[in-house]
Amino acid sequence: MNSMSSMNNDSLVLRIGDRPVGRYITRPELSPRLSPRPYLHPVTTLAGTAVTELSPADHAHHLGVGVAVPDVEGHNFWGGRTYVRDQGPTELDNHGAQRHLSFQLRDPDGFVEELRWVAAGGELLRERRTVAATELTDIAWALDFTFSLTNTTPDALSLGSPATNGRPGAAYGGFFWRARKEAGAPVVFTAGTEGEDAVHGSRADWVGLAGAGWTLVFAGATEQTRRDPWFVRTTEYPGVGSSLAHDERLPVAAGETVVRRIVTVVADGRLGRGEAAALVRKAVSP
Repeated sequence: MNSMSSMNNDSLVLRIGDRPVGRYITRPELSPRLSPRPYLHPVTTLAGTAVTELSPADHAHHLGVGVAVPDVEGHNFWGGRTYVRDQGPTELDNHGAQRHLSFQLRDPDGFVEELRWVAAGGELLRERRTVAATELTDIAWALDFTFSLTNTTPDALSLGSPATNGRPGAAYGGFFWRARKEAGAPVVFTAGTEGEDAVHGSRADWVGLAGAGWTLVFAGATEQTRRDPWFVRTTEYPGVGSSLAHDERLPVAAGETVVRRIVTVVADGRLGRGEAAALVRKAVSP
């Protein structure tokens, strides 16, 4: 990727060679209730099969691939209702937004972006987002997604989830991929387990999600990222995320930075465990 100045375009296309595999929207026109933020959609396999969804009927605030946190010091950067302890999902006027500032790098195969996380008229976090697309085989490519969140306020803050606010099993928040919904639920698996009940909330080097003619394999690419449990849904809707605040809130001191890196293999066909593991090793290798 080459250095470049700030661009005014509201979107860019990721490519593997001459094949488009994803569109990144930097300044979406969305209702404040959806916690507006940049996102990747559509993301496709090399053969052109879409593997993301945008604002589906079941969850209008699910926006393809990106970073979303439901509780940043009480501000909702996920979208939709806020889970309030002893009250449940509640409509609150507490939504934040992620604002694109500039691209430090921008090439057909990736970019480096700076964003502001703002709420109630002020900035809470500054993010540096690095995204790269790499061909692995003639049927698979990898999306390498790193985000660094820096607390730019003078005080400590913390990141939470519905789980840390009293809703068991709902520790969503962080990297999140809303997958394509089909007639049948996708199969989710790790190296040693299978099924939503077994994989959801577990810590695993990688998680595979296989639909009709496509497979996604999500891998934590740093030691810290691999410590975060996986958030998985297949029955209600297809989605996979890495949980920043699973059991307890994640504190971020003033000036401190939280860094996570997820590499996702995007493949045509339904991969077996051996194939998934081999592609992850190739995608995440130094």
